[in-house]
Amino acid sequence: MTSQPDRKALTRAAFAAAAVLTVVTVAGAAPGAGAAPASPAGTPKLKLIAASKAVTLDRWEGEPGVYLDLGTYVTVDGAPLELNVTRRSYKDPVVARQILRNGTRTTSRTLPAGLVKDFSGLPGFLEVAVKNAAGQEVTRSKGTFCPNNASGRLRPDAPATSHYPESCSTNPFTLGSVWGVEKGWAANSSTVDYDKPVDLPVGEYTAKVSVAKKYRDLFGIPDDHPTIKVTVRQTGDGTSGGGTSGGGTTGGGTAGQRAASPSAPSAPSDPHAQHSQHAMGAGHAGHHFGPRGADAPTPGALSHALEARGLAHHLGDGLGHTDGSRVAPALRADGRRPTGRAGVPANVPKPDLRSLPAWDIAVTDGEDGDVPGKDYLAFSANVWNAGPAPLVVDGFRKPGADLMDAYQYFYDAHGKQVGYAPTGTMEWDPRIGHEHWHFTDFAGYRLLSADRTRQVRSGKEAFCLANTDAIDYTVRNANWHPYNTDLSTACGQQNSISVREVLDVGSGDTYTQYRPGQSFDISDLPNGTYYIEVKANPAHRLQETDLKNNVSLRKVVLGGTPGARTVQVPPYDLVDAP
Repeated sequence: MTSQPDRKALTRAAFAAAAVLTVVTVAGAAPGAGAAPASPAGTPKLKLIAASKAVTLDRWEGEPGVYLDLGTYVTVDGAPLELNVTRRSYKDPVVARQILRNGTRTTSRTLPAGLVKDFSGLPGFLEVAVKNAAGQEVTRSKGTFCPNNASGRLRPDAPATSHYPESCSTNPFTLGSVWGVEKGWAANSSTVDYDKPVDLPVGEYTAKVSVAKKYRDLFGIPDDHPTIKVTVRQTGDGTSGGGTSGGGTTGGGTAGQRAASPSAPSAPSDPHAQHSQHAMGAGHAGHHFGPRGADAPTPGALSHALEARGLAHHLGDGLGHTDGSRVAPALRADGRRPTGRAGVPANVPKPDLRSLPAWDIAVTDGEDGDVPGKDYLAFSANVWNAGPAPLVVDGFRKPGADLMDAYQYFYDAHGKQVGYAPTGTMEWDPRIGHEHWHFTDFAGYRLLSADRTRQVRSGKEAFCLANTDAIDYTVRNANWHPYNTDLSTACGQQNSISVREVLDVGSGDTYTQYRPGQSFDISDLPNGTYYIEVKANPAHRLQETDLKNNVSLRKVVLGGTPGARTVQVPPYDLVDAP
């Protein structure tokens, strides 16, 4: 993730001068879910409130602190709060624009340059000061506000559902996001940094919360300072996980927060979750459990949303979660093989698969199944779909077989199936933490020489497709509420007769290459420069709109000695994400 800017020099005058109002012509509805509700003025009214006057935070035995989710919300009325956040390329800075809807007229206001540096939300939005029972200030912090946080309605005449996305992306190579809060709704304002718990001993405290002045001036937010009584209590050894308020989205809702939220939906329970953050270090030390079950990135690399629900509560794949923020049922396959002659009309919409540069790159000593004493180069990789059509792949199993025949389906602009084509196979992966059906022709990985002409290592692997990351929700036909975000439903069971795996428009599928056969064995490689190649659709068996954007390269520099190898990862243009 790129570093945050120095905002001390930003003044009210600078913000006012930088907020440029431009008229934008909009044809049709906003991408993803139709036009948002509008008010005559078209300008949202924002206010900071506390859902409860008191909260109880659990401090788990052996943990370094608690997480300050205080149950404060930003309410929105008069018109929706909507922001489009984009960058043209990784060489360009992030630009945030507020979308103002007034009937059929839409205008946009560009937020001050440098205010938003990534796609996780509005940085430095929430200011929190905590005092102990003696009135002494014990901690002060600033937090990022993701408008897509856990949210709920304020009154019965508000829209019944929110058409905005349900999380803010923390993928370092995100290209475009949409943030929004419906008119008559409220979004959790709290940010929970799971890498930095607050060291509050058991006891009673008072927390005062406010919105930073630069945002009050920018959005016309009243200078309110809700005060919340905070009780910190000691809780067990942490092996049973904890509760959450209002669903785990990036920065909103966390274990141990007991305050009520204004109509916010609670996080779904997961009866199949058998691993916790605390149990992992003891009973499951030989495995990583994360968004891919047995595949997990290095500590600190996960999004707050994933950590909130995927680590703090139930590790591994399970009903009701994948990336910890967006929950949707899987699309079901027909259950019958396609009939008739295979074929695809020439002008039918197709997906456009693109690979992101590798990140979360580290040297490890391997996982179960790797050779002891060797060095491995592990990384995370993502292939996403730029549209305009979703990638839909169905697998059909012959009785008693360990393979499924895979077919790609195609649909016209009205959603009617108009063709299909054979596209390889799916195989059952019985390894611990996987245990689902993998599509074998989605992506491949290679470690290339410094001149990029020789392959020195291959990590080709099969995949279960799922919409784990929102990469660009501003592309045409982007689905802001994708299906197949839950691997346990999207990828079938051992006794499945058929499965459907979908990569929706605007979303990507992140795999963390920490398992045998996925990471690169670098034990006998000389020190020097190499490139990690991520290639989408390597065999060209999938039909898509463009095959020229399927490959990405990430430079790495290996050093050290056997058993103590090191890796340096230079920035990728403006993105400094090792």
